[in-house]
Amino acid sequence: MESVNRIIFFGIGLKINPIAFHIGNKPIYWYGIIIALGFCLGILYAFKEAKRTGFSADHITNAVIFGTPVAIICARLYYVIFNLEFYKKNPMDIFAIWNGGIAIYGGLIGAFLTAFIYCKIKKISFLEMTDVACGGFFIGQFIGRWGNFVNCEAYGRETSLPWKMGIYEWGRVQYVHPTFLYESLWNLAGFILLLSFRKNKKFKGELFFFYIIWYGIGRFFIEGLRTDSLYLGVFKVSQLVAVACVIVGTVCMITFNKKRDK
Repeated sequence: MESVNRIIFFGIGLKINPIAFHIGNKPIYWYGIIIALGFCLGILYAFKEAKRTGFSADHITNAVIFGTPVAIICARLYYVIFNLEFYKKNPMDIFAIWNGGIAIYGGLIGAFLTAFIYCKIKKISFLEMTDVACGGFFIGQFIGRWGNFVNCEAYGRETSLPWKMGIYEWGRVQYVHPTFLYESLWNLAGFILLLSFRKNKKFKGELFFFYIIWYGIGRFFIEGLRTDSLYLGVFKVSQLVAVACVIVGTVCMITFNKKRDK
């Protein structure tokens, strides 16, 4: 029997089957479809931005081909590393990615690391490539977070705010922060801001630095509300990474801007 997630969202009762359809006996999940949609639209944006700026679309294509599998592996490794006690006892579950357990920060690290190596090999500007691509990351994250809604996951602690989300657990309704929605809207706002000043950027990397600062600020506060965080000691890993992103992005933004003025 297929499970159905029962959710109350903005006062509307919903029953959502996480399985969209079957191909033979294999279920195809809404989560994967939504993630794929965000991924594809993000790539289309990067192609359009490459055309606008004169950056080679072939480099975007190659970076996607090489970076996608690396990003998936890194997203899984990130999750496994910070759940190491469980996976030490269940090592074969490391490969069971279909059971869930990927982290977006790991995926971003893998994607940007692959792009950096690719740019070094091809002797092209990494910052120019990331300026072209970062709007696509905003799009992918804005759309992709709705996969968490369908799966009834990535929500926050209990709240009585008017926009609370009701989820059915242990035979009762629990009203929680819809943190997936907060992050989705935060990324949408970041994308709109990026569009507003991309034509007037002052130096290579400015859009990329804005992306990591903006995302880091939002993720820090949103992560503070979530109940499913990964921990390093007493600290939430995503909050530590978010702080690092904001610091590094801010320092780079100031440094590169000063170099431009000299």
